[in-house]
Formats: sequence, structure tokens, C-alpha cells
Amino acid sequence: MVTQQLSGLPDEANLRRADSLAREIFSDVANKWALLIIESLGERTLRFSELRTEVEGISHKMLTQNLRMLERNGLVEREVHPTVPPRVDYTLTPPGRALRETVDVMCDWTARHLAHIEESRVRFAERTAP
Repeated sequence: MVTQQLSGLPDEANLRRADSLAREIFSDVANKWALLIIESLGERTLRFSELRTEVEGISHKMLTQNLRMLERNGLVEREVHPTVPPRVDYTLTPPGRALRETVDVMCDWTARHLAHIEESRVRFAERTAP
């Protein structure tokens, strides 16, 4: 998909347009791994191995891909320390911290509505069972 650079026109920031930069950014950050990485980095700077421990279930490859995407979008900063072995730290940028506020709201929403969602899933499974 080819995206257009944002030039201040409302259409280019419109999530509903397939070729908008806004849609590309939304697609990048609205995935479970990105959201969990942002949440984990919200408290402090972490090394790659620490992030892998914090974000349970993420593979090395997925963590690498998502960290690169978040860095590319200016949401995470990567700092390489000249040590042996190399030490790499990841931290949220100001826009990344602002996005974390939204992620926190989503986490709160999930906690508040978890019981309702679980009950709905049970009812749905009962209705659709063969």
C-alpha cells in the first residue's frame, strides 16, 4: 500500500481513506503486541530481554518487528550502549507516552467489562453449538 505524506489536509488524516497516512499509523499501533509493548514501557526504560519477559508470549521476531515499527513511527527510542555484549534500551517518546494514556484507558475498559464479555461469550457458544 502506498501512503501519502500528511500535508495538513483533513482527507489525508482520515482513517477511513485506504491511502491515508493516518490509516497506516493506526494499523501499525492497533495490534496487541504494540499495545502491550507500549504498556510495558510506560513505567520505565527496558532492555530487549526485559521487554520479552514483560510481554508474555511474544516471540523474539515479533518483539523485534514491533519495536522497529514503533521506533519508525517515533513512539519508541532505542539507545545502544557500547558495551560487550551490547546493551540496548527502549523507552517511550513523548508521543509514545501520550499514546500510553489511551492504552491505559483501554486496559481499564477491559477490566471493567471482562465479566460481561465472558458471559456474552458463553451465551454465544451455547446458541451456536451444534
